[in-house]
Amino acid sequence: MNKQAQANTLHCDLLVVGSGAGGLATAVTAARLGLKVVVAEKEAEFGGTTAWSGGWLWVPRNPLAIAAGIDEDPALPRQYLRSELGEDFNPALADAYLSHAPRMVDFFQRHSLLRFIDGNQIPDFHGHSAGAATGGRSVCAAPFDGRQLGAHIHQLKKPLDVISLWGMGIASGVELRHFLNASRSLTSFAYVTRRVLGYWRDCLLHGRGMRLVNGNALAAALAASALQAGVELRLSSPLRQLLREQGKVNGAVLDTPDGPLTVHCSRGVVLACGGFPHDVARKRQLLDHAPTGQEHWSAAPASNTGDGLRLGEAVGGVMGKVASPMALAPVSLAPRADGSNAHFPHLIERAKPGLIAVTANGQRFCNEADSYHDFVSALLRATPAGQQPQAWLVADHRFVRRYGLGAVKPAPVPLGRWLRNGYLQRAHTLQELARRCGIDPAALAQQVARFNQQAEAGQDSDFAKGDTPYNRVQGDKDNAWPNPCMAPLQHGPFYAVKIVPGSLGSFAGLATNASAQVLDAQQQPITGLYAVGNDMHSMMGGHYPSGGITLGPAMTFGYLAAHHAAGRQPDTTL
Repeated sequence: MNKQAQANTLHCDLLVVGSGAGGLATAVTAARLGLKVVVAEKEAEFGGTTAWSGGWLWVPRNPLAIAAGIDEDPALPRQYLRSELGEDFNPALADAYLSHAPRMVDFFQRHSLLRFIDGNQIPDFHGHSAGAATGGRSVCAAPFDGRQLGAHIHQLKKPLDVISLWGMGIASGVELRHFLNASRSLTSFAYVTRRVLGYWRDCLLHGRGMRLVNGNALAAALAASALQAGVELRLSSPLRQLLREQGKVNGAVLDTPDGPLTVHCSRGVVLACGGFPHDVARKRQLLDHAPTGQEHWSAAPASNTGDGLRLGEAVGGVMGKVASPMALAPVSLAPRADGSNAHFPHLIERAKPGLIAVTANGQRFCNEADSYHDFVSALLRATPAGQQPQAWLVADHRFVRRYGLGAVKPAPVPLGRWLRNGYLQRAHTLQELARRCGIDPAALAQQVARFNQQAEAGQDSDFAKGDTPYNRVQGDKDNAWPNPCMAPLQHGPFYAVKIVPGSLGSFAGLATNASAQVLDAQQQPITGLYAVGNDMHSMMGGHYPSGGITLGPAMTFGYLAAHHAAGRQPDTTL
């Protein structure tokens, strides 16, 4: 082999394509099992969608819950999945997940820098389904000191700008409540002051915040663990082609800054490219509400364009069938200074008291406090054929300054620029606001009057807002009205933000078995090819039963894929 060929060739045991939680979990596990691992990332930064996420994983019977005395019957989470997924329930994948997800959490607690905090008070989305739990099934990445990444910290994707505060991530739960209460509580004000001053100090010393939280902490801890275990991380190296010999995938070609690189990998390739939320052709094919492929605004990184799926199909992989191709979420288009629009996912404020969502007819169409996936599903059902699905979140002045509204932050952060750029609409009366937004003015006034009466009584007789544990935990327990998710809209001026269908990522992916091996059209595994994360057909079958059902399976099936590639049984004896 000549020197040029050697320079353009790399040998390893396992190539992982993508640096989100699924890919990095695979890499860390495989490296700890003794494999030589290379991670190739399309972007110049690592972390993928994970780095912008909340960092939550749905893991029933996880070690943190067990330690807290929440030792539920193993049959209950399985019953919940069967109830939620219906005919899309896959027993093999569900049993593998429920069995190995707790072991995965234990593995990373013991063999990596990643630590978890519990979400023992977080309920499942659908509290009336059989087997639903009011807590004990969630874990989240603990805050992580970015300095442990050394110089690699500057290659970590930063938190999504429109969600963060000046680029500073805010942890969900107690920390978020402190930020929402900063103008009403001296304790919260002091906490927020310390956090903000610490963030600006880090920016001066290190160029970015070093106290990482949520998905940023998850991506950072996994990456630091991978580097510690000897994993080679190659950035700006998108996947061009999979190599196959005698029916086995044994390599790939990457496009790198130095030209094409051929990677020969004895144990195979793991596709973890983030699915297809920005693949216009695939969206046009699968989404009824996006006839041109453009009418869907995902909050996932723009680089997630279905590369892994297309190349997996090229070597015989097939896409699985799902109830919904996307993990739906309502999105607002927030103008940036450079003229582009950020896709802001509305995940939190919809359940707070004093907000309603209406379509152009001025009518509510769903329980605003339900999950983001359910919210958009309801919007799509409520939209007449041939019309563009869109709605408005409407609130009064008290609400906006207390909780914020989309990209608009609560007091004392000014909201003037959002009014000037048209993202936030404001008017002194509901009728005037309706006219500014193209909503039926009389209908909106009547709808608000009806909602206000229900809020005062504490009972939403139209859509049962606040009726489930998930609704209530997302609301405000300090609400002065009877229902933690409802308050009258009565103190003008009034505000509105337009929302459109979007997603947090895709559900439709390559069909796999319980070891994350990609299956062909005959349901036989393609030797040497694995898919995890959003490149893997969602084991939830396109349903969204609880928060964390993307990252939980991504890391668990990455853990299982690594064991299979290493020829090891998945256990905790390492």
